[in-house]
Amino acid sequence: MEEYRARYEQWLNDPYFDEETKAELKGIASDDNEIRERFYTDLEFGTAGLRGIIGAGTNRMNIYVVRKATQGLANYIIKAGGKEKGVVIAHDSRRLHDEFTDCAALTLAANGIKAYVFDALRPTPELSFAVRELGCVAGINITASHNPPVYNGYKVYWEDGAQITPPNDTGIMAEVKAITDYSICKTMEKQEAIDKGLYITIGSAVDDVYIEALKKNVLHPEAIREQAKNLKIVYTPLHGTGLVPALRVLKELGFENVTVVPQQEKPDGDFPTVSYPNPEADEAFALGLELAEKIGADLVLATDPDADRLGVRVRDKDGVYHTLTGNMSGSLLADYEIGQTKALKGLPSDGLLIKTIVTTNLADAICKYYGVAEYECLTGFKWIGRQILKMENDKKGTYLFGFEESYGCLIGTHARDKDAIVAVMALCEAAAYYKTKDMTLWDAMLDLYERCGYYKDDIQSVGLSGIEGLAKIRQIMDTLRSEPLREIAGYRVLAVRDYQKDLIMDMQTGTETDTGLPKSNVLYYELSQDAWLCVRPSGTEPKIKFYYGVVGDSLEDADAKSDAFGKQVLAIIDEMLK
Repeated sequence: MEEYRARYEQWLNDPYFDEETKAELKGIASDDNEIRERFYTDLEFGTAGLRGIIGAGTNRMNIYVVRKATQGLANYIIKAGGKEKGVVIAHDSRRLHDEFTDCAALTLAANGIKAYVFDALRPTPELSFAVRELGCVAGINITASHNPPVYNGYKVYWEDGAQITPPNDTGIMAEVKAITDYSICKTMEKQEAIDKGLYITIGSAVDDVYIEALKKNVLHPEAIREQAKNLKIVYTPLHGTGLVPALRVLKELGFENVTVVPQQEKPDGDFPTVSYPNPEADEAFALGLELAEKIGADLVLATDPDADRLGVRVRDKDGVYHTLTGNMSGSLLADYEIGQTKALKGLPSDGLLIKTIVTTNLADAICKYYGVAEYECLTGFKWIGRQILKMENDKKGTYLFGFEESYGCLIGTHARDKDAIVAVMALCEAAAYYKTKDMTLWDAMLDLYERCGYYKDDIQSVGLSGIEGLAKIRQIMDTLRSEPLREIAGYRVLAVRDYQKDLIMDMQTGTETDTGLPKSNVLYYELSQDAWLCVRPSGTEPKIKFYYGVVGDSLEDADAKSDAFGKQVLAIIDEMLK
C-alpha cells in the first residue's frame, strides 16, 4: 500500500481522531488524488509557521496539525527555559479561528505554559506588540493573512515580538518534525486550564497601551486639527480585524470624516465580497472606490484580514484615483517620516532605513537624498524585526523606517512586524499635512519621483500547486543556477546574488564575495541602469515570484520600460516550463 494510503487508513481507524474528521475522510474515499494531496506529506512547519487549506489530513489545517505544532513549540520553549513566561495568542476572522486558538492554548496549558488569549479577533501587529508588553516568551497568531477563504494558518513569534528567525525557527521546526505520533500531543479541558490559571483572557488593557504607542508616532498633530473635517477617508477592513483599531486611532487623533465600506465592515471568514481578501488586488477596492466616487474621498484604504498590510488609492486634483503599490506607499511614507523628522528635530547621525531585497530601489534614492544609511535584508518582515533587535542589543543605529514591497511597513518600534493600523494613521496624517500645503498625496508622490527618480517596480507570480508544482519550482531555480542569465530585456546582468550559496558573482570580473545574509533560496540579478530582477519561491503560497524594477525619465517612460521587462520575464518563465 502506498504510504499516503496507509496514513489515510490510519486516520480513518485510529480512535484518537474524532468522528467528524473520519466522516470528512470517508467522503473522499473514491478520490485517490484528493487522498494523496491530503496525506502525501505533513503540512510543513516552516520558518513562517503553518499555512494551508482547512480540512482533514496531515497536509491540511486542522486541530490535530495545530496541536502537533503547538506541542513542538511547547517542547522547544521548555528546553529554552521560557516555560514561566507564557505565550500570547491572537486570531483574525478566518474559519475555525476559535477552534484553532483554543486548541493551541490548551496544548500549551497541558504543558504547564500559560496562554494569554485575546477575547476576540485582533490584528497581527497588536499580537507582536503584546508579546513584548506582557513579557511572553512567544506568540501565536491564527491567520492566513490575505490567502483565499479555504486557508488558515499559524504564525509563531518569539520574545522580541518578531516572527521566528534562526536559531529559534530551526529549533522549533525540529521539535515539530520529531513528533510522529499525533496522540502524544497533550491537551486538557478548557475549564480546568482556566481554573489552574493557565488560560488567561486578555483584551482592552492591551488595546489601550497599543493605541497609545501608535499615537506617539504622530509628527504633525496641528495639521490633523486643521484638516480633520476637510479630509475625506474611505476605509475597508475587508471583513477582517482592522475595523476597531483603525477607527479608534483615527477618532482619537481627531479625524472626523471616515466612512467605512458597509458591505465589508463585519468580520467574516468567507470574505463574501472578494475572491480573496488581498489589498494588492483591484477587486478589493471595487466597493471602496464606488463609495469614494460618491462622496469625493481624498483617499481609500484597505487592510487585509490580519491588518498587517495596507492597500491605498489616492485622489488627484482632477478627481482621478491612483493606485499606490506597496513600494509606492512605503516610499511615500518613508519620505514623509524621514523628511518631517528632519525638518522638526533633525535626523540622528546613525539613522537607518531598513528594506528587503525585493523592495524598490527608490528607497535607496530616498536614503541618499536625506543622507541616511540603509540596511537590506531577506524577504519577510521578520528580518526587519531582527535588525531592530540587533540595533537595540548593540546600542548602535536608530530605526527610522522599515518596509517591504508587499504592502507592509512599520513606523516606530512598538511592534516588530508590519503594522497596517499605524500605516493607516500615518498616511491619513500625511494626507492632512499635504492638504495644508494645497497638495494631494498624489502630488506628494509626483514630487518624490521628481526629486529621487521615476522608479517602477512590479512582480510576476506563477502558481504551481501540488506535488508537480513543487517539482516545477525546483526545476526553474535549478535551471537559473545552471544556466545564468546574461541579459534581461535589454539590460546587462552586472552581478548575480545567490543567497542559497551565500555568493555574489560579478559578471564582468568573475569576482566572488559573500552576500552577508542568511541562506535562502533566492536569486537576485543586479542589472545595468539601476534595474534588477529577483526570483524566489514564495514562503507562504504555492508560487514562484519574479520581482523586478526599472527607472524611467517620466511616469510614462517608467511604465513602458516596466511593461517590456515584464513581458520578457513571462517569456523566460514560459521557456523554462516547456
